[in-house]
Amino acid sequence: MAKLNQIIAVEKGVKSKSHQELTASHHDLQKPVLLSGLSRTYQPKDEEGEQLPPESTRVQIKAEDVLRTTAVTLTRLFDVTATKDWANCEARADVTVDGRALVREVPVSYLLFLEKQLVDLHTFIRKLPVLDASESWNLDPSSDAWKTEPVRTIRTKKVPRNHVKAEATEKHPAQVDVYYEDVPVGYWTTVKFSGALPARRVNELLERVEKLQNAVKFAREEANSAEVTDQRVGDAVLGYLLGP
Repeated sequence: MAKLNQIIAVEKGVKSKSHQELTASHHDLQKPVLLSGLSRTYQPKDEEGEQLPPESTRVQIKAEDVLRTTAVTLTRLFDVTATKDWANCEARADVTVDGRALVREVPVSYLLFLEKQLVDLHTFIRKLPVLDASESWNLDPSSDAWKTEPVRTIRTKKVPRNHVKAEATEKHPAQVDVYYEDVPVGYWTTVKFSGALPARRVNELLERVEKLQNAVKFAREEANSAEVTDQRVGDAVLGYLLGP
């Protein structure tokens, strides 16, 4: 008895082969020359007339034969696909993480859905914002956000100063340069807040997603290893469609 994964493996080939053969048959039936035959003989008016050989062209394709061949080709495809789809309705497996069945008796179609969703979730979590590692963060209950310790910095103001290069004399005014000096005038106390996540939290979430991804793959493999019952629906369907 075949297994579901074996049926899935051959289905693509059967589908491709049947498509090629059906396409070829369709094209052949569109060529009147292949469907046409001819037989003709020549008889002169009298015995002294010119004798010409008979001419004949055989019919190369018969539509009924093509219908029978097409029925055989499609019957294989219909049966393989039916066997897979019937089995998919019954094939199930548990999704187990760390020895615990997270979800029980999951059908193959839902396992495939889970696989795709987990790929998207993995991308989503990998792009989550992470707290700046150069800062020291603590969770602040009042704001429900992460914050740093207060940092005090000096605020300065530039104040002009005079530098006398030469004293004034009776003949010349004093020579004075103006320069600016940074003078402390106050203090800034800064606390940074952030709604990002600690790197540890993001890594934990990624680990969970990856564990579940592996569990779903194992479950799908287990479900696909279930034995299948061959379905025979092609004869009924194609017999009705293309039969005499």
